[in-house]
Amino acid sequence: MVAPDAAHVDTVGAGDLAAAVEVLAGRTVAVLTGAGVSTDSGIPDYRGAGALPRNPMTFQQFIKDPEYRKRYWAGSHLGWRQFDDAQPNDGHRALAELELAGVVNGVMSQNVDGLHLRAGSQRVVDLHGTMDRVRCLTCGQGFARSDIAIRLARENPWLDKPEARELAPDGDVEVGSIDGFVTPDCTVCGGVLKPDIVFFGEFIPTEKFAEATALMQAADALLIAGSSLVVNSGIRLLDQAAKRKLPIVIINRGVTRGDLRATVKIDGGTSQHLSALAAQLSS
Repeated sequence: MVAPDAAHVDTVGAGDLAAAVEVLAGRTVAVLTGAGVSTDSGIPDYRGAGALPRNPMTFQQFIKDPEYRKRYWAGSHLGWRQFDDAQPNDGHRALAELELAGVVNGVMSQNVDGLHLRAGSQRVVDLHGTMDRVRCLTCGQGFARSDIAIRLARENPWLDKPEARELAPDGDVEVGSIDGFVTPDCTVCGGVLKPDIVFFGEFIPTEKFAEATALMQAADALLIAGSSLVVNSGIRLLDQAAKRKLPIVIINRGVTRGDLRATVKIDGGTSQHLSALAAQLSS
């Protein structure tokens, strides 16, 4: 099989799926997923078509300013129920099927929704953490997000009203007044609680990226689904694949930062194309 060439990028057309099957067949495939994989589950994409402009809170803002923490927790609490109710879609299930068939050796996800595990994937590296866990920044104590949600609802009953709000990819919504909002603190030491996710301006834990690197080293192809590769974690993994001259398949609606290094680029939805790939590669 011919090694990937920066000048060789398949354009959109009927042959794209066949080309992807050709370069992935018989190989051990590591998978990198982004927000585009979860859009069919009702969780929006930061950068996809129709995405609203967003200015996410940074880690520095969160840890330094109690008012920022109030606003974050208020918005996150209001969005949590909708976020938690999201169900895996056909794309998530297709990746779990490919892992079961021995084609995929694991999923490295930039998402924080936990849907890959719920779909049946066994080896998932949550590069940016998961929203279903909360951790104390002082003593390290962990909490289930569901338990924190109960506390927030009890202490802020005026805020817990069912109404339609625009959900963000990280599970929060925009809020108005936060007067009187009670921010949760650690019941062990009284420290600051933070969802166990990587905020903007925060580094991916070293051990998480080491897990992803181990998956890459054990693979001989890379499949990227639903990521525009704007976040550095994705680019670093793409760099690893390109350095080893592995075949790279990208499935994403719209342009990504990796298109010129892809062996095959499919411009389209992930659920449809991952399902089609699973039907051919796992048979």
